[in-house]
Amino acid sequence: MYFNHLQQPIGSPMPDWQGAAVPEPVTLSGHYTRLEPLNPTAHGDQLFAAFSADQENRLWTYMFMGPFDSKESFFEWLNPLEQSRDPLFFAIIDPATDRAVGIASFMRIVPQMGVIEIGNFLFSSKLQKTPAATEAIHLMLKHAFEVLGYRRCEWKCDSLNHPSRRAAERLGFSYEGLFRQAIVYNGRNRDTTWYAIIDSEWPQISSAHQAWLSADNFDENGMQKKRLAELL
Repeated sequence: MYFNHLQQPIGSPMPDWQGAAVPEPVTLSGHYTRLEPLNPTAHGDQLFAAFSADQENRLWTYMFMGPFDSKESFFEWLNPLEQSRDPLFFAIIDPATDRAVGIASFMRIVPQMGVIEIGNFLFSSKLQKTPAATEAIHLMLKHAFEVLGYRRCEWKCDSLNHPSRRAAERLGFSYEGLFRQAIVYNGRNRDTTWYAIIDSEWPQISSAHQAWLSADNFDENGMQKKRLAELL
């Protein structure tokens, strides 16, 4: 516990804090996946095809955009994202086919405070519940904490989006609270659930991610031997 000259409790001193770096469009490569700066020309047709496999439009329920009834309307949304820097969008690539199968972004970027969020996740059926999905998020977290120097990475979602909440908890994010009536989107209310990882937690979480992603953790049928929750 730290106290000022008035004996009031205060936060720990950070005399050497200089802020974090602004994320730039870079390629993040792993064993199961690769994240590339989103390029509508290179990735747009592949993403439209991957997302169109969801004929029920289940993918779009908790998104601010979509679903799109045509390729033209999809590209009207997609094209401006290439120039955006907050959010900064990535296409998630399947190295086996060299095709884009999902989207993710860094967002709500506050370098001076060392705070960043990951979100705008659009994972097609080819990506959902795969090691590549876990690795894509691991690569973003690793880049944020270890390369850019952020102190805190946030994950936020509709409180009724239980798959997103389970994913955050599975990956090691800590629940931080419920912001009631935080947003109106798609003509309805959204209560927002907040999660975060801070830099002091990252080394242990990163080790767990890497242990889970190891080839030794999967049998000859590609089934996991240990759940990530057992390694955290």
